[in-house]
Parts: sequence; C-alpha cells; structure tokens
Amino acid sequence: MDSIQADCDGDTLLISVRPQGPTCHLGTDTCFGSENKESGLQFLQELQKIIKNRKETAPKGSYTASLFASGINKIAQKVGEEAVEVVIEAKEPDTRNLKDETADLLFHLLVLLEEKEVDFSEVVEILKERHNPRK
Repeated sequence: MDSIQADCDGDTLLISVRPQGPTCHLGTDTCFGSENKESGLQFLQELQKIIKNRKETAPKGSYTASLFASGINKIAQKVGEEAVEVVIEAKEPDTRNLKDETADLLFHLLVLLEEKEVDFSEVVEILKERHNPRK
C-alpha cells in the first residue's frame, strides 16, 4: 500500500496501492477504463528510496553502499565520468549505449543527491518553475 488519505470531512478514505494484475471483476486493469501503469517518475522515486536505504543500512556487497562509504569526491567523480560517457555515446548513430550510459548517469546522480540530502522532487520542482509553455 502506498498511502491512505481521508477526505475533508473524514467520511471517505482514498487508498493508493500498486495492484498485481487486474482489479475489476470484469478482468480489466481498473473499473474506470484506465491501465495500471507505473510512470518513469514513480520508478525513479522507488529507486531513490532504495538508494536512501543503502546509505542508511550499508549492506555488505552493495555497490551503492560502497559509493557512500567512498565519500562525496568519489560520488561526484562517478557522476562526471558517466556524464562524459553520455556525451561520447550521443555522437554515435546507435542509441543503445547512449541509453545505458544515461541510465548510469541518472543512477549516480540520484546517489549524489542522496549524499547531499537533496530529494529528487526538489529538482523536479525547479524544472517546473523554469517551464514556460508560452515560449
């Protein structure tokens, strides 16, 4: 279960969950004609939670925990390395390696944000503030 919220007068609950298959008695994903799809941002939020957990629990053998143990300089260096690799792959006609390197960059960037105690949603808010659909 993701969350439970009461409405303004406390007589209704909204329960947010991630279903494991269809939820309607007709066999469809929902009773409202929509599909149960996770957005990319939802996955990034889940990944952010996992990264935070690795920082807090430092499980043995975890690559992420080893990055935190190495400190901010190593984490920042990894972000820089991955950014350079993205630029190199962007020049190639095949985009498969570009996608892989971009995934590596996003991961290491999330690690860096966690190390600096910056929530990814704060970065998204800045992007929203900068967005001007009239331009």
